[in-house]
Amino acid sequence: HLCDRRQRQMCIRDRLYNCFKKLSLCRLFPQTTIKHIMAILISVFSLGYHGKTIDFERYSPCHRTTVAHFLNKGKWNDDGLEGILKSTVIQFIYKEAQRTGKPVFCIVDDTISSKTRPSSRALHPIEDAYFHQSHLKGKQDYGHQAVAVMLSCNGIVLNYAIIMYDKSKSKVKIVQELANELPVPPVASYFLCDSWYTCGSIMDAFIKKGFYTIGALKTNRIVYPCGIKQKISEFALHIRKTDSNASLVTVGSREYYVYRYEGSLNGIDNAVVLISYPKDAFHVPKALRAFISTDVSLSTREILDKYVERWPIEVFFRQAKDKLAFDRYQVRSSKGIQRYWLLMSLAHLIACTGCGRTMSFEDGYTYIYSHIQEERLRFIYQCGERHVLFEEVMALVA
Repeated sequence: HLCDRRQRQMCIRDRLYNCFKKLSLCRLFPQTTIKHIMAILISVFSLGYHGKTIDFERYSPCHRTTVAHFLNKGKWNDDGLEGILKSTVIQFIYKEAQRTGKPVFCIVDDTISSKTRPSSRALHPIEDAYFHQSHLKGKQDYGHQAVAVMLSCNGIVLNYAIIMYDKSKSKVKIVQELANELPVPPVASYFLCDSWYTCGSIMDAFIKKGFYTIGALKTNRIVYPCGIKQKISEFALHIRKTDSNASLVTVGSREYYVYRYEGSLNGIDNAVVLISYPKDAFHVPKALRAFISTDVSLSTREILDKYVERWPIEVFFRQAKDKLAFDRYQVRSSKGIQRYWLLMSLAHLIACTGCGRTMSFEDGYTYIYSHIQEERLRFIYQCGERHVLFEEVMALVA
């Protein structure tokens, strides 16, 4: 007798179930909840995933409306799952910092999951979607804005949290609260961010937890060279390549003229500010960039090298939209959306840590995806060996 659709997924389900046991999810959730989460994760790592409930139905014994109800209104402990994910990520990253002595990087940024603006006559519009300023598109974009926090150390990069910005709480407040809940790392570490988050209140919250800040600065920020109050953009016009505080620095494959200022800023007693231009665009206003480091002991090159460690969060956003359908999901309720994001974080963690060794998300995703495809092909091959009719095979693999 042929195994049914659930049985032929037994091998990958065993792998995932082992991951669930290691995360203590089997003690947190009843088996019905585990089965729903299992079906969702298998669909995530399968061909043709688009973030729709019909994708989940392919690997679930339940109808898609049941899975949708599970996300939107199901009575399961999503706060408990969030706590397990956060503690697991901290354990992985802090243990690596303890083992290697290398710093922990806490990386924060935000992105927009774009949605189509609903008609004024829509009876059930998607919840908590607003217009947000998109720096990528250079205009207002309608959808959900998410504040993401990544923790990394020695090349291991894991997603710590994804929080919806629904305008009930400022992004500054969201990041402050995240900083407050982090334990103190075992070594001196760094908070990496863009210019939106380099404000005194956030930097104070992180320094209390042992994280210096290295981030981008808006060029209208005030500095006090020689005690004179000036905007960075104004002061940059007076910089010369021959200044004693200026140097030509290579970052990656590109060269930059960088001026190093150390002193006070509004709300900050002492920090290093790097004012930079690409080598071939010196004094071009649009090419001006500024960076801040509250660790004044670092050299100019060290500050820029550490700031480059912020790049994995941009990669995460691209992977989340490409592989995890972060901008294509069709969930309408605010609770369902946040639960969906939480399960995508679980998928990211399993891809990075659940395949027998720690690896990048791209490699882990490919590993799990290839095993699902292999099992599917093996099932079809076994059907051929047993001379199963083509119509019966199609009914099972559909």
